[in-house]
Amino acid sequence: MQKRAESTETEPPKARTAVVVLIVAISLFMQNLDGTVLSTAIPTMAREFRVNPLDLKLALTAYLLALAIFIPASGWVADRFGARNVFCAAMVVFAVGSIACALSQSVLQIVACRVLQGIGGAMMVPVGRIVVLRVVPRQEFVGAMALLSIPALLGPISGPPLGGFITTYATWQWIFWINVPFAILGVVLALIFIPDVKAAAQSSFDFIGFALIGPGLSMLLAGFSLLGVDGAGHWWVGVVIVVGAALVAAYIRYALSRSGGLIDLTLLNIPSFRAGIVGGFIFRVGLGASPFLLPLLLQEGLGFSAFHSGMITFVTGLGALTMKTLAPRILRRFGFRSVLLNNAVLASVLAMVPALFVLSPPVWMMIVALFVGGLLRSLQFTSLSIVVFSDISEEQISRASTFSATLQEMSGAVGIAVAAIILELIQHFRGSETLAASQFPLAFVLLSLLSIVSILELRKLAPNAGESMLAHKERKPG
Repeated sequence: MQKRAESTETEPPKARTAVVVLIVAISLFMQNLDGTVLSTAIPTMAREFRVNPLDLKLALTAYLLALAIFIPASGWVADRFGARNVFCAAMVVFAVGSIACALSQSVLQIVACRVLQGIGGAMMVPVGRIVVLRVVPRQEFVGAMALLSIPALLGPISGPPLGGFITTYATWQWIFWINVPFAILGVVLALIFIPDVKAAAQSSFDFIGFALIGPGLSMLLAGFSLLGVDGAGHWWVGVVIVVGAALVAAYIRYALSRSGGLIDLTLLNIPSFRAGIVGGFIFRVGLGASPFLLPLLLQEGLGFSAFHSGMITFVTGLGALTMKTLAPRILRRFGFRSVLLNNAVLASVLAMVPALFVLSPPVWMMIVALFVGGLLRSLQFTSLSIVVFSDISEEQISRASTFSATLQEMSGAVGIAVAAIILELIQHFRGSETLAASQFPLAFVLLSLLSIVSILELRKLAPNAGESMLAHKERKPG
């Protein structure tokens, strides 16, 4: 009996494991839902704040920027203070940030509150994954990760129609209020069911690295996001960009001289990791702007309501969910290198199709194009997320995960900033102060071409890249 009790303490039953995973899934769903809901509401919010919709790109990039800055520190904070404690605190911060966003009366206020939200999100989701890694027994891990991935896909599916419904039939403030009950539920369940797990050994925090990379990334990305925003002086924005770039360059020089930094640049010496991380960043910058551009095109350019727009764009997430079951078979059949190279071109070309929406095709054609685009985009993201870890050792997994997550969040912020800059330049040269449908086609084409450039790095993958991961997945069920 004593032996059985000890086993119960060290290896949670499947029912409790599922509860822990679902608690973490609440945070993942909340974060993915928040971003997609907000994208749909931006045109309406811009009209209420009486600003150019492009200025509200800051509400999106501020959150992603906070993620990119604080995610590198999330692992150390969880080890130092306990994953459950940090996870609960992060959900509280996210909820407080959501309440502050709902009460905001200006663009500046909502941007500041989105940064607070982002600080909570930066600790909430990565630390939630740490909880799963430390609590779930190895024999249950594959099923647990499959369960955890569901909310990541449900957020983009439910977000656009929910955001459109709220914005059309209620007020945009409710897109932030809906986060509060999820956060309260998550904290209560976490305190009840998640054990207080901590790392056996705690490393010292890299204060020098954080002092360089945190302000550097924030200033660099904030500077690019402020380009073209009314009231932002060009000389001031230029200074912010230059100082940010200098700090990032200083971090690169610092990090290359040592291993184990917050963002471990020595991992780039691994060919598969470098090709996947760099190629993936370029691809995501190009295609990551679509959730920002599509609602603007449909609502500001074509006159769709927010709800109608959301009911069209959600099919991209539906395509991504469908690909979840197809991707492993496709990768086993064709291999990572072939899939990544060919699919990068196919997905990028299909991402140009919304440029034709200005011709007012039937809605069913738009839906088909976005669904297929979601399929291909999901296949690329899935393949990239696996291949970057194909040659990573056990002791490098944490650092590789942090590096990958940081760059992924950065790509979203950069993509939105680039898309907005393109639209702002088109407006400038045409002498227009409002968005029109004719301004969007060039933006979609240019960003899609940028995504195709990712093949220059992806082609450096070895022909057998990622094979060990596929073999491992095939052996697992047996």
